[in-house]
Amino acid sequence: MVNSIKMVDLHGQYLKIKGEVDQAMQEVIDSSAFINGKPVQAFSLQLAGYLGAKHVVTCANGTDALQISYQSLGFNPGDEVIMPTFNYVAAAEAAALLGIKPVFADVWEDSFNINENLIEEVITPATKAIVVVHLFGQPANMEPILEIARRHGLKVIEDNAQSLGSAYKFSNGVRKLTGTIGDISIHSFFPTKNLGCFGDGGALSTNDEDLAKKALMISRHGQGQKYSYEMIGCNSRLDTLQAAILSVKLNSLDSYIQHRREAGMIYGELLQNLSAVFPPVEGIGAYHTYNQYVIRLNERDKVKEELKNLGVPTMIYYPSPLHLQKAYAYLGYKQGDFPVSEKLCNEVLALPIHTELVRAEQEYVFSSLIKSINTL
Repeated sequence: MVNSIKMVDLHGQYLKIKGEVDQAMQEVIDSSAFINGKPVQAFSLQLAGYLGAKHVVTCANGTDALQISYQSLGFNPGDEVIMPTFNYVAAAEAAALLGIKPVFADVWEDSFNINENLIEEVITPATKAIVVVHLFGQPANMEPILEIARRHGLKVIEDNAQSLGSAYKFSNGVRKLTGTIGDISIHSFFPTKNLGCFGDGGALSTNDEDLAKKALMISRHGQGQKYSYEMIGCNSRLDTLQAAILSVKLNSLDSYIQHRREAGMIYGELLQNLSAVFPPVEGIGAYHTYNQYVIRLNERDKVKEELKNLGVPTMIYYPSPLHLQKAYAYLGYKQGDFPVSEKLCNEVLALPIHTELVRAEQEYVFSSLIKSINTL
């Protein structure tokens, strides 16, 4: 058996860049500029350069970035934003806290992303935006979504929390990184993300200067100048230590992604003839970064328990769709409203994938998966 397979190996990743990270952290400690120190602005410019975006505004986490995006776009209580129900809670939560109504849509079974063919049927006069979540590292089908938004005068917000470095190719051959396609995009630097810090962190990116100015102001208590409050804001800052760490790790992001893609392809090769399992499918024109490697299978819970007994950690993303969560019962959805998402929540299982994963570990995961399935 391969020793101690990890779902994510953050320590192993750190050890490879330990000298650079430790030096960057020590420089912050020596300066004692823990809030809004020089590394914060430096990282903002570095990330903007990586993305090819005109503006990056850093903040405390990805959820704050969503709330700041809604506020920057001028959405008001009673406005509606469309988003997938098979998703982490952040996009819906940030909207609901502002009195904005989350409107859910179903997803594609193979990509897990919002089904663009279902968006127009839930557009109402109150709809202001489509929140496109690039889930698990897989870009959503942006071209038709942008066309729907154009026809209906809607904004497009990209939730790129799980997909920094992913890319989408348009039918004309133009290739763009996710997080640079919509009106405004959000990024998370939670430790397990493609680019993760040593705590919480987030950012927004946009090519709209006015949006960027509003976002920065909102994230700094609504201040235009110190003690001059032009709008209602919040306190959401990326601290200097995290910015310094992220600057070091951003230099390795492409190699991290390459390793994730190689690991994803090895899983695909191993699983291709296993009829009981449906591996993730990389969409046409998509550059998948495999922040998670999520398979689908029957008897998921039993297989998960067997894998645990064999020393293989797994995770369920997500055990319940948002429309069936108690917190969102006030929206009036019911069981059966979004059948694909409800089905996925009973089938999905994330296998270990990270930047330090080696083939021998993946082969053990695969053999353990076969044993687990055969016990059913």
